Amino acid sequence: MDRDAATTDRLRNLISRIESLTEKRELRWDRQVGSAHRFARWNNNLLILGPAAPLSEMSVPRYLMITPFDSPDCIEINSDDAELGADVTHLADDVEQASKDQEPVDPFAITDEILQRLT
Repeated sequence: MDRDAATTDRLRNLISRIESLTEKRELRWDRQVGSAHRFARWNNNLLILGPAAPLSEMSVPRYLMITPFDSPDCIEINSDDAELGADVTHLADDVEQASKDQEPVDPFAITDEILQRLT
């Protein structure tokens, strides 16, 4: 991916901030039922760390996707990225540590609360 140095620095700082919040347990990552995906909600954004393959499958690239709840825009940074890939991999390790003992949740479950908001 072609991008200027300033954009790369901003993205690196963003990943670093997410990692710091994760390490301090100020950002809660949830495990998805039946998947190795992790997801978090932060500053009105959905953060998804994937793919569905477990971290033990080290040959499978990781990605961090950030998308606002109120927009179809998104940022995706892949562990194959020459400049930011190592940061994504390190974040994946930290998120795994932070969420390894949590019960998996289904982010797509239909609940009474959701139905009441919509109907």
